[in-house]
Amino acid sequence: MAIAVFDCGKTNLKLCVLEGEQVVWSATRPNAPLVAPPYPHADAAGAEAWLLEKLTEAAQRFAITDLVPVTHGACAALVTAAGDLALPILDYETPLPEAVAYAAARPDFTETLSPDLPLGLNLGRQIFWLQQQFPAEFARARWLLTYPQYWAFRLTGRAVSEVTSLGCHTDLWAPGAQHFSSLVTAQGWGGLFPPLAAAGDTVGTITPVVAAQTGLSPDCRVRAGIHDSNASFLRHRLATDGAFSVVSTGTWIIAMSGGGAMPALDPTRDCLANVDALGTPVPCARFMGGREYQVLTGGQGIPDAGLAHTLAATGAMILPGFSETGGPFPGRAGEVRAGALLPDDRASLASLYLALMTDVCLDLCGSAGPIQIEGPMAANALYAGVLAALRPSQMVTLSEDAAGTLLGAALLAGVDLPPPAAVAVPLLAGAWPAYRQAWRAALDKPA
Repeated sequence: MAIAVFDCGKTNLKLCVLEGEQVVWSATRPNAPLVAPPYPHADAAGAEAWLLEKLTEAAQRFAITDLVPVTHGACAALVTAAGDLALPILDYETPLPEAVAYAAARPDFTETLSPDLPLGLNLGRQIFWLQQQFPAEFARARWLLTYPQYWAFRLTGRAVSEVTSLGCHTDLWAPGAQHFSSLVTAQGWGGLFPPLAAAGDTVGTITPVVAAQTGLSPDCRVRAGIHDSNASFLRHRLATDGAFSVVSTGTWIIAMSGGGAMPALDPTRDCLANVDALGTPVPCARFMGGREYQVLTGGQGIPDAGLAHTLAATGAMILPGFSETGGPFPGRAGEVRAGALLPDDRASLASLYLALMTDVCLDLCGSAGPIQIEGPMAANALYAGVLAALRPSQMVTLSEDAAGTLLGAALLAGVDLPPPAAVAVPLLAGAWPAYRQAWRAALDKPA
C-alpha cells in the first residue's frame, strides 16, 4: 500500500510516496508566486504540471492507492462551474488596499478566534477584496475552495470544504459553534462553499484524464486534505493523553497547545486558535521564524553553542521583527545589537533569537506538558537546547520523524502508524533565563 502526499508549501512543492511510515520516494521544487497582473498569485498551473509529471514518475515505480493534498493556510481558489479559475489564486503576502474597510465587516475575535492580521493573512480579507476589486470575475465563481481542497478538486472534479483550512485564521469559521462565521452569512458567501468533509474522507477517485496522464490506477482515491501544521499536529493529537505542545517549524514557527484549557488569547500578538482535524480548537501563537532566519543569515553559517555563549556574554542579541506577516511583536522593526558578525556568529545569534521568540509563543498559547519540535529547526541543536533551558519544567523533545507533516497526512489515508518517536533535548548549560530577562527588557528600550 503506497500513499502519495502532495505538500504544496509556501516555499517548496513536495511529492512524497510512503509505504507505512517510510518515505520511499520524493521530489521537490521551489514554489514562488508569480509577480504579474492582476496581482501576485500562486503559480497554480505550473504546480499542477509539475505534480502530474512527478505522479507519472512515481506511478511507474509504486502502486499508489491514495493521494493526500496538504498545503499552507491563508489560501483559496475561486473556481467556476466549468472547473477553471475565476481569478488567479491570490498570494497572501500581497498588500490589500480596500475600497471599503474590512475591519468594519469582520467578526469579533471572540467568535472566530482569528486575529486581525496584516496583508492577506486573513482569508476573509482576501475574499472581501477580490469581490470589491473584480466583481464580474468574482460573480463567475461557483465554488470557493481552500487550498488543499482545490487540489483534491483538480484531481477528482469534486468539491468539498474542510475545517482545518477554514479554521486557520480566516475569519470564516466559528470554532466554538463549529460552523461558518457571521461574516460568511453577512457577505452572502455561504453558497460558494461546498459541503463539509473530514480531512481523511475520500473525495473521489482520480479523473480519467488524470489517470491517463499519469498512469495511476483509475481507482486511486483522493482524500479531502489538510492544512500543513494540522497534519503534523494530528499524530500527537491522536497519541497523547493530557496537555502537550507541538512546535511546528518551517517558513513559520507555530506553537500549538493541545489537550489543555483554552487560554485568554491576545489577538494583537498573532495568537489564534486553529481547528484540528477532529474539529477541536487549538490555541496557537506564531511568527515567521524560518523566513526570518533566512533573512538574518542568508542561509550561511553553522550555529555553535560556544559562539552563542560568547555572544550572549557580550550582550549581543537580535530583537524582533524581520517580517511584515504577523508575530508576537507587530509593528516592531528588527534590530541586530552586535558588532561585526561572521557567518557562524550570525547563525548562532539567529538561533538564540528563534529560541527566545518560540519561548514567547509557548507562553502566549498556554503551553503545558511536554513540547515536541518538528520540522527543520529540530536539526538545530543550539535552538533546541536553549529552548529546553528556558522551559526546564517541560520536557522538550525532538521529533525523529523528518516527515511529520507527511506522516500526519498518511494517517488520513488509513495508514496505521506508531506514536511519534522523540528524543529528549538536554538543557544547554548557560545563564539562558538571565539572557531571556535581558532580551525581554531590551524590547522596551531603544538601542
